Amino acid sequence: MSKLQCISPIDGSVYVERHLASNPEVLVALAKAELAQQAWKQTPLRERIALGRRAIEIFAAREAQLAEELCWMMGRPIRYAAGEIRGFVERASYMADIAEGSLADIRLPDKAGFTRLIRREPLGLALIIAPWNYPYLTAVNAVMPALLAGNVVLLKHSAQTPLCAERMVEAFVEAGLPEGVFQYLHLSHGETEALIRSPSIDHVAFTGSVPGGAMVERAAAGRFISVGLELGGKDPAYVRADADLQHAVETAIDGAFFNSGQSCCGIERIYVHASLFDEFVERAVALVRQYKLGRSDDPQTTLGPLVRSDAADFVRAQVAEAVAQGAKAHIDPAEFPLDAPGTPYLAPQVLTNVSHEMRVMTEESFGPVVGIQKVASDEEALALMNDSEFGLTAAIFSRDVDAAMALADRVEAGTVFLNRCDYLDPGLAWTGVKHSGRGCTLSRVGYEQLTRPKSFHFKTQL
Repeated sequence: MSKLQCISPIDGSVYVERHLASNPEVLVALAKAELAQQAWKQTPLRERIALGRRAIEIFAAREAQLAEELCWMMGRPIRYAAGEIRGFVERASYMADIAEGSLADIRLPDKAGFTRLIRREPLGLALIIAPWNYPYLTAVNAVMPALLAGNVVLLKHSAQTPLCAERMVEAFVEAGLPEGVFQYLHLSHGETEALIRSPSIDHVAFTGSVPGGAMVERAAAGRFISVGLELGGKDPAYVRADADLQHAVETAIDGAFFNSGQSCCGIERIYVHASLFDEFVERAVALVRQYKLGRSDDPQTTLGPLVRSDAADFVRAQVAEAVAQGAKAHIDPAEFPLDAPGTPYLAPQVLTNVSHEMRVMTEESFGPVVGIQKVASDEEALALMNDSEFGLTAAIFSRDVDAAMALADRVEAGTVFLNRCDYLDPGLAWTGVKHSGRGCTLSRVGYEQLTRPKSFHFKTQL
């Protein structure tokens, strides 16, 4: 029987081992889901919400255990790992808070002799495919609204974070969710692709790479089901001449290096107005030098290993190529003793003298490196920000709200921040443009992705 192994980036040990679901096991899960769907759909919304809130409480109570597992599975420093559990609670709670209003019937104005309304119907069985980098946060974006809207859910998590799927399902089952409403499957890529083709699947929500998103689209083609895709990013930040310099440095650098740069919406390129450029770089480099690269289970560590050695080597190659093309590297890797080629431990790096001729400024790095480029104007910054195949988020740092809004309106991104970055407000739609994805999660708009409108046109007077 085929197995998956979660290799911890901390020490290369096998942290979790699970068998991959066989075809008969997949068929059983689908049958359970289909059987559960009709009853769950008919369950009053308030009951579904109450069960969801109970699951959130159970999940939150296990914060310490879940944080430690995260630390070992994907390398998040233990000092930060619990933050993801709290983020899960925040997002899930918000989606529960707005469920009744978001799913309420839309009643048209009175028309004599007629009753007219639009009802939000669940899609059926939602397959949610989640990544390892923010395994709980990315999954909950779709899982919670899908369940509350009356769908049943199959969760397929990354082989790097298999326990996350198990822990989420455990919390909901313990809360009293009926059998078959929420299940997980450990699957290979090929088995996942085959599952998408199954006539039982009514919706796919995928978070991951652009090639992974293309696979999902191909597998779902011709089935006329809805597909939500949250894909890669190469998110920019622009520091205007009127920005609060220290705030911009601290915020943008944290946005670039938190989670070792392994964030879909992390800052990967920074454009700084010429009047602030030198001082911004000086302060940014000084700040990055303060990071402590170490084992994720060490409470003193602020920069953990990347998820795999090949991921670290990919970033190393990007940096080396940029330097060969004329970029200036400001950090000596020797300052971070654990840095070593062929391992997931990678020193952070700040690059200047960069351009869009370099891969490090155009290709997703997903690691602890950022390029900083000097610009002379808003127009130059805007052109560079939009010069990308991606469009997930963008950040502007400025004291002039009106100027920032005018600029933000022209930025090609799903979310534009002012004076902050790398954060999802669950009240706002989480979406990307260009190669960063399609559809959205969170907010009341997110419920529209997991339901279909059904119109009722009743002539009541004959």
